[in-house]
Amino acid sequence: MEVLYCDNHIIIVNKRPGEIVQGDKTGDRPLSEEVADWLRDTFHKPGNVFVGVAHRIDRPVGGIVVFARTSKALARLNDMFRNGQVHKKYWALTRNLPAEPEAELRHFITTVERNNKSYASDTPRKDAKEARLRYRVIGHSDRFHLIEVTLLTGRKHQIRVQLSAVGCPIKGDLKYGDKRSNPDGSISLLAREIEFEHPVSHRPIHVIAPLPDTDPSWAAAAPEDAAPATVFTGVTLPPQKTTENE
Repeated sequence: MEVLYCDNHIIIVNKRPGEIVQGDKTGDRPLSEEVADWLRDTFHKPGNVFVGVAHRIDRPVGGIVVFARTSKALARLNDMFRNGQVHKKYWALTRNLPAEPEAELRHFITTVERNNKSYASDTPRKDAKEARLRYRVIGHSDRFHLIEVTLLTGRKHQIRVQLSAVGCPIKGDLKYGDKRSNPDGSISLLAREIEFEHPVSHRPIHVIAPLPDTDPSWAAAAPEDAAPATVFTGVTLPPQKTTENE
């Protein structure tokens, strides 16, 4: 786990592919517990530490995850995610190039829990939910194309199933049609960037995740003018109150 930002109310980390954000039926140790350990050690807090899960990303996906450090921040973050006030960008590597260099995709997604898989249709279906995203192709290498995705809705496996539906399954994503797995079991989808108004201080928060260093395909396809990743420089403290005499 890599910390990208931390203050009194929130902590933002870079999740490794393969980690689960929150405990599930597998019994594997979740990222939320790693975050709690880091907070406990960093701030020398004995006992339990509050870590609120405001959102999740799929297990084989890497990148930005936001946790709340207070119940007030968690309640507000939940509302912000629900109301579309948190803006996220993802990067995906694909073997195929989309028909258009930039477009908005709209599908209707149904999910089958039995096989934990989503299905996209061009037309409405019973129990299907509308799914929309915008994408643009931002880079290329000899073998792969780099696509930046902005989510407009939040559906299960949305980016994976929508890119697959237009003939561009994500590198390593066998479930949605890619032909070859990644050696580490990941898929080449990165929660790259997040922007929102801080739930308590109302300051603008903008964090960028680093490219995975375990696969050189990312760096090979990335544009030369790509924004640098956020570097953690320590816990951000609230501004000090001043008096009239200062």
